[in-house]
Parts: sequence; C-alpha cells; structure tokens
Amino acid sequence: MATLTICIVTLFVIGYLCIALESVTEINKAAIALLMCVGCWTLLMVAPGIYYPEIAPAEVVHHISEVIEHHLGDAAGTLFFLMGAMTIVEIVDTNGGFNFVRDTMKTRSKRKLLWRVAFMTFCLSAILDNLTTSIVMIMVLRKLVQSREERLVYAALIIIAANSGGAFSPIGDVTTIMLWIKGVITTQGVITEIFLPSLLSMLVPAFILQYSLKGKFDKEQNLQKADVSAFTTRQRNIIFWLGVGGLVFVPIFKTITHLPPFMGILLVLGVLWTTTEIFHHQIAEEDTMAKRVSDLLSKIDLSTIMFFLGILMAVAVLQEIGVLTMLGEGLNEAFDGNYYLITGIIGVLSSIVDNVPLVAGCMGMYPVAEAGPMAVDGIFWQLLAYCAGVGGSMLIIGSAAGVVVMGLEKITFGWYMKKITWIAFAGYLAGILFYWLERTLFF
Repeated sequence: MATLTICIVTLFVIGYLCIALESVTEINKAAIALLMCVGCWTLLMVAPGIYYPEIAPAEVVHHISEVIEHHLGDAAGTLFFLMGAMTIVEIVDTNGGFNFVRDTMKTRSKRKLLWRVAFMTFCLSAILDNLTTSIVMIMVLRKLVQSREERLVYAALIIIAANSGGAFSPIGDVTTIMLWIKGVITTQGVITEIFLPSLLSMLVPAFILQYSLKGKFDKEQNLQKADVSAFTTRQRNIIFWLGVGGLVFVPIFKTITHLPPFMGILLVLGVLWTTTEIFHHQIAEEDTMAKRVSDLLSKIDLSTIMFFLGILMAVAVLQEIGVLTMLGEGLNEAFDGNYYLITGIIGVLSSIVDNVPLVAGCMGMYPVAEAGPMAVDGIFWQLLAYCAGVGGSMLIIGSAAGVVVMGLEKITFGWYMKKITWIAFAGYLAGILFYWLERTLFF
C-alpha cells in the first residue's frame, strides 16, 4: 500500500509542478491536468483492493466505477456552472453591455481614476468573476492611461481588487464557487462575514499605491464606443440586466428551490439566449450571425474547463487513498488546531501554485462538522474562502486574474514581486486581522 500510495502522490506532485511551471515548459496546464488525472486513477487500479479491504475482490472494480461517477458528478456541477457563467458574460460583453463601465471611469485625476478602478473592479468581480472582470478593466484602462509605467500600477491594483472582490461572493471566484457548491459556506454567511475583510484587503493596497501617482492626465481622454451589434440601446440594456441580474439571482434561486447552483445558471442562460434570439429576428441575418449565442459558445475557453476537470478528478484520487485526510491531521497537529495559521499558510501557498487544487485538496482533507470551526460557515471554511482568493494576489502567477493581466500588459514576475507583493501581503494580513476582530467581538 505504501509503495503504491507513494507512486500516486509522486505522479500528482510531478504534474502539479508542471502546471506551476507552465510558462517554462510551454505545455498547456490543461493537458498536464488530464494526464495527471488519468495516470493517478490508472495507478489506483493496479491494486484497488488495497484501499477497499472491506469490499469483496469481485466487486471492487464495480465499486471504483461508482466512486469515479460520484466524483465526476461533483466536478460536473462546478464545470457546468463555470461554462454557463462564462457564456453569459460573453453575451453581455459582445453586445456592448459593459460600455457603461468605460463612461463611469472618465476623469483627469490620476488618483481619482485609481480609486474608481479599484471600486469598480471590486464590485464587478463579486458579480461576474475575477478573470472576466480583469479582462474588462484592462481593456478600459488602455483607453484611459497612455503611460505604460503608470498603467502597470493600475493593472496591479486590478489584480488585487479582482481577487478581493471575488473572495466574499459565492460566485466571484472559482474557489468560492467550489466551496459554495460543496455546501461548506452559504451565501449569507460568506457575504456578511467576509465582505469587510475583503474590502479592507483592497483598500490598504489602494491607499499605498495612490502615492505612486501624482497630478492629472494631460487632457480629457474621451472613451471610444465599442463596436456592437445593431441592437438598440434599450435592447442592450435589457441584455445587460438579464445577464448581470441573472448572475446575482442564482444564489437566490438555489435558496428557494434547493437545486444545485448550475441549474440556476442554466436558467439564466436559457432566458438570455431566448431573448437575444428574439432580438436577432428583428435584424438582418448577415449582420448578427457572429453575435448569436450558438456562435459565441465556440469562444468559451474549453482548455480552462478541461484543466478544472483534470485537477478536480486528480485530487479525488488523493482523497480516495486517504492522503488528504493524513495531511489534514498533520497540519492540525503541527499547528495545534490554529485555523487562522493553517488557512493563512494555505493562502500564501495559493500565491505560489494554483488555488483551485489547493481548495479542492482542503475540501478532501477536512470533514464538515456539525458545530465548531469546521461547521458550515465556520471559521475554517470562511477563512479558506478569503485566504485562497486574496492570497493569490501576492504573486502575479498566483491567480487567474494575475496570469491574464500578466499576459495582456506584459508584466514581469520580478517587477510585480518587487513593487506589489509586500503591498498585497499587507492587505492580506489586514483582512485576516479584521476577520479575527469580527469573530471575537460580534460573532
């Protein structure tokens, strides 16, 4: 058992390192995740009876098939949610729904722009997701700031604000989505208790960064209107409110119906899809074919979906062979059950490696209790949502938002680490301290 377990863990670690070093190996992390997933499950099948001694040898293969289907079902809920949300955002963006963001940002003051960018990114990230919000805000930023040196400061704040905004919302970040779908945090609990720590983790870096910007821009910079389809302003507004309002409605739908969150996303997507089809019937076909939802589906980043599938199913193997349980017990013994320290370390690790497998691993390490720090909306799970989301801001490769901004603005790892890492860390610690005060004084 020990030898086979070591082989599985070794394969997982090698795959994990390859994913973390994607920029060096130049191999897409989705391909590595899929290979790692299949490889780990294949090794498990070498001697499956070792891990299931209570099951008859003749039935163990059938049992593992059921186990795989169970884990696949859990992963599918997350994947369908992400695919639906990505499609909704693409529909709104393609049809000019985000034009109001550009208009809202107009100002000559560099510091005023910084604060507007910070709050707009923070709010949008909670409603959409940190990856999409980062892309939208960088595109807006390019129209407003011509100086590359100054734009890098704004871009760094976008990364921090996007991760902070996603941490307190059940639909704002992949990790919070995973925890929410798992049922270890609730919409009301994470918003009421994590909102202020997340806000503080954005305010502290913004306050520090504003001193690197002085004066005003040379002239009023008028924003160009994006080319959109032939929809009227009223129709574009309807699409925007159906899309963004629908995303906000998803947690409410889950609370009312008790259906999985991806069912709510599919409902919103169906309504939005139907609405755009009705609008398209009023316009010449050749002018709108490229903007139809059926065509927009091809723009969804399937490599990201495949990455999540591979990583979630690979982590499931570690859960099945008991490695995650042993790791959880080891951390508890090493830090004597100090959940602030444990989750704080996990947050720092999330800036080095992808936070998705970290959170997936933690969900397998720690069982949900009926009461105490490990209960639903307990200290551990809420801090995990905060630390895994906000902690990714400390290094530019620590979050999806950081990676996409790094690619769009060509920010170097060294520049970010020298200029921004300590600022993001200050905000990270401020949020944890504020959460401790909340728990000590009010909850």
